[in-house]
Amino acid sequence: MHGSVPAPLGHLGPCPTDPLEAMIRPGLVSITFRKLSPAEIIGLCVGSQLEGIEWGGDVHVPHGDRDTASRVAQLTREAGLEVAAYGSYYRAGSGDQDLPFAKVLDSAIALGAPVVRVWAGKCGSADASPDFRAAVADDLGRCADLARTEGISVALEFHGGTLTDTAESAADLMKVLDGSGVRLYWQPPVGLPPDAAVRGLRHVLPWVDHVHVFAWRKDAEGILRLPLAEDAGPWAQYLDALPSRKQDRWALLEFVRGDDPAHLSADAAVLRSWLA
Repeated sequence: MHGSVPAPLGHLGPCPTDPLEAMIRPGLVSITFRKLSPAEIIGLCVGSQLEGIEWGGDVHVPHGDRDTASRVAQLTREAGLEVAAYGSYYRAGSGDQDLPFAKVLDSAIALGAPVVRVWAGKCGSADASPDFRAAVADDLGRCADLARTEGISVALEFHGGTLTDTAESAADLMKVLDGSGVRLYWQPPVGLPPDAAVRGLRHVLPWVDHVHVFAWRKDAEGILRLPLAEDAGPWAQYLDALPSRKQDRWALLEFVRGDDPAHLSADAAVLRSWLA
């Protein structure tokens, strides 16, 4: 069954005929294939009938490199794809010591990205002091203000080792940031049972824009990446939980089995069938 395309899971996405609702669109996180060039990644997306790319700031569109960002933006558009987002590695709460947010924003502007993804600090919620949480929130507000002047929004990675490592901590942070315009990505926490994951998703739904899509397991050696089809049941719950809205959402594939580009087409076909 590996790589096979399951039957559609029912009406997971909003009805495109309703002018008040929008689509959940399939795309790719570029860091799925860090060793490939932007042109190769674009070719894979076109061949897999994906619609957009979240370009990563570590390899493909380096922070502050406006020339590369402009070139990648042009290649993306010429292929008929959209820049879904700019996936940065900015860690809020550290100020500009490690990575100036101005560099991140410069690349996002040149790339034509509508949203910049950042990280909620470099400390997990269980170890975070009130002062640290306040510093992260203040910095996120600053970044959101700077991005807003360029018509760009800021969204948080939902990830371990940050203040968004649990739904409860993420919701607390988003409540503090109310009115700032900061939004949230979501992805299923690895190792958390699907029922618990969907409860967590519902807890943060007011702030969720886009999702990272994968099928991962924890084993003795770390993270095991599986064909997306193996998590059809859990993803039916996750996608059904997303409410309709007026703006498109992106469902962005992140990593494939064995990091092998040959597996992207099958996972993309699975994702497209779910969103049909």
